[in-house]
Amino acid sequence: MSAWLPIDEIATKVNAGDLSAVDLVDLALGHIADKKQYNAVISTMADRAKSRARLIDERIKNGETMGKLAGVPFIAKDNFLTFGGETTAASNILRGFEAPYQATAIEKLEAEGAICVAKANLDAFAHGGSTENSDFGTTLNPVDPSRVPGGSSGGSAASVALDIVPFALGSDTGGSCREPASFSGCVGYKPTYGIISRYGVVAMASSTDVVGLLTRNIYETGYLLNILAGKDVHDSTSIDRQESYLVTSNSSEKKVKVGLVREFMGEGVDSSVKESILRAVEKLKNDGIDVVEVSIPSIDLALACYYIIVPAEISSNLSRYDGQRYGFSADGTTTLEESYKSSRGIGFNSENKRRIMIGTYVLSSGYYDAYYKKAAKLRTKLINEFNEAFKSVDYLIGPTAPSTAPKIGEKSDDPLKMYLLDIMTVPVNLVGVPAVSIPCGFAEQMPVGLQIIGQSSHDKELLEYANKCEGVLK
Repeated sequence: MSAWLPIDEIATKVNAGDLSAVDLVDLALGHIADKKQYNAVISTMADRAKSRARLIDERIKNGETMGKLAGVPFIAKDNFLTFGGETTAASNILRGFEAPYQATAIEKLEAEGAICVAKANLDAFAHGGSTENSDFGTTLNPVDPSRVPGGSSGGSAASVALDIVPFALGSDTGGSCREPASFSGCVGYKPTYGIISRYGVVAMASSTDVVGLLTRNIYETGYLLNILAGKDVHDSTSIDRQESYLVTSNSSEKKVKVGLVREFMGEGVDSSVKESILRAVEKLKNDGIDVVEVSIPSIDLALACYYIIVPAEISSNLSRYDGQRYGFSADGTTTLEESYKSSRGIGFNSENKRRIMIGTYVLSSGYYDAYYKKAAKLRTKLINEFNEAFKSVDYLIGPTAPSTAPKIGEKSDDPLKMYLLDIMTVPVNLVGVPAVSIPCGFAEQMPVGLQIIGQSSHDKELLEYANKCEGVLK
């Protein structure tokens, strides 16, 4: 049983004076201290969080109403710019960096009374699927501490699964909310590209980055998305929102057809994961949901496509970390070129360097047409195939990941094996559609996530359907 009430109930009680925001912040900070062995959190923002909590309590005593998230503590992945502490993206090159402004997502949550209490661990610059690539140490899986929690939003997922806070912010560039949700046993949401502003989130790959959510259930996902969604003048890629994302108890009453993606159930998927997914599919069928098999022929090439396009964008985005303007700058250099080399050589870890080098290579003269241009064409082909699939089904489903959480160190020495963990999630980011991972059972005593994929800009409908599935699969 959760230590936290539903987030809307928390806000109602705080606004009524029945709960104290100060007490809620103290409770969250206490949970962080009690569970520090999991290394889910890089740093706390205790002073600012307590100050905001006191202000909320005082204003409520004076008769004000403080918003839809009054007093609700949350944790933000440490690639969100926030006041009250450092923003490091879990990288040595940003140790000591304090943001001059806050991310739009943080500002919107705070405007409704939410309180950011800490920054969550991640793979440095979100480069990874296990949180083993953090320069601040590996986060441990909340179900089995000998395993990884997934990544790159591993600290955010672990914070929710460990009941440290009611919800956490993450980012999802190729599955970074959904995969750790699957491995850790919570809900991970990746919205339609552009629905939530990326302003103030440290960029990884600008054409696939989205702000994601780690929550306890679909209802709270919709509640938060209703606050966060919408155009932002600071983010030219942001798009108009739907009228509402709130999920009601009578959601998704209409008859729907669901496509189980054939390629997601093929070679390379653990048999125990397949069995768990097929059990979930059987439950859905027994509840009257029409499930058919569909094929997306090019989806097997999506991972190769992703690891050309995304490193190319990483190479460009990370060029700003040069040791001159902010962040780490190496001592003892005598020329500008030496400073560049030394600062980046020390500040970036091996995975950061690997992705920068791959990206620079595929964009270089003589290789652009051979790699990047072909990947861009394949991306368009994938979009067309997804659109074609959605002509015959309302939603697509399959495993979120091909296995349960690996042991710590099991795949970290083999980048290709690590990248293969993303094989079911990266197509969604390349296409830009919304998807969610919900717990659907266990395989060998570890959580398994069911990924449900919706149509672009139909986030409300996807959440309503996921809410129905969540009820069936509990």
